[in-house]
Amino acid sequence: MRTPQSLFDKLSMSAAIAVSAIALMAAAPLRAQLLTFSRQDLVDYTAEDPFDRLPDGRPKVPDDLLERARELSSEEVWAVLQEKGFHNQYADGFQVLHPGKPMAGRAFTVQFMPSRPDIDNIAKAKAKDHGLARLTNQTAIDMLQPGDVLIVDLFGKKVNGTIVGDNLFYYVMKATGGGGLVVDGSIRDLNGISEIGMPAYFRSVDPTPIGNVMLTGINVPVRIGGVTVMPGDLVVGDREGVYFVPPQLVKEVLDRADEIRIHDEWTKKKFDEGKYKSSEIYSAPADPKLQREYQEYLKRRLEEIRKQRSSN
Repeated sequence: MRTPQSLFDKLSMSAAIAVSAIALMAAAPLRAQLLTFSRQDLVDYTAEDPFDRLPDGRPKVPDDLLERARELSSEEVWAVLQEKGFHNQYADGFQVLHPGKPMAGRAFTVQFMPSRPDIDNIAKAKAKDHGLARLTNQTAIDMLQPGDVLIVDLFGKKVNGTIVGDNLFYYVMKATGGGGLVVDGSIRDLNGISEIGMPAYFRSVDPTPIGNVMLTGINVPVRIGGVTVMPGDLVVGDREGVYFVPPQLVKEVLDRADEIRIHDEWTKKKFDEGKYKSSEIYSAPADPKLQREYQEYLKRRLEEIRKQRSSN
């Protein structure tokens, strides 16, 4: 049975946590509604990042690794993330704008919530005090950098959940250098958007403009499907869905992908010889002689691939 003192201590602790949370929100501009991580917040929450950082504090996965990531498949990303205990990094069920066009970039996250007038009015007033004329989807879109993928949590909203139409989609393409868009919500003007060569993943299409929502976060953790996405994550999309890779695992994912492709390449070559049953080759050969053959093939092909990359 809980004693009165222990109950008092627990209530005191809860009050202290609440006061701390309020103080944290008050310490940064616009946090009454618009939550933003400071540069130091982003550094703290992505402390394992091995790369340089963007001016806003997000991890900056290098451009050459972004290019390599365009070749990744979902299965290749999955292998490393599962081993490392990251079981909630894949989202699917999207409509895919250009299924044959891979997507790779750095996550720029944006969060919306259903509109609530009392909060929205205060937030708009505070935004004005800090020099922002309005809090809209364009507030975040205008902050995009080359290499970004715009990641938008619009809580699956269809009607009035359209983050962009064709004009703003074109702007996102120009601002990010064709990085991409992932929205747990909708888009509008699909006919016009489909003519623009940037990858995009969205839940639905609707003719209505965005509305009845509040912009509540820029570059904060957001939820896309069953995934928690951090600003600066490597975003990889193919025709199946989207992976969000923590920066500290990017290099390992890419190196493992090289090995997986070489393994598949060798396996199919052996099948083409017509001398082996599948169980004798896949997923690993049982014959020690074939094992040595594969290891030699793997070593040679890795050396060729690395030499080719260093010469480019």
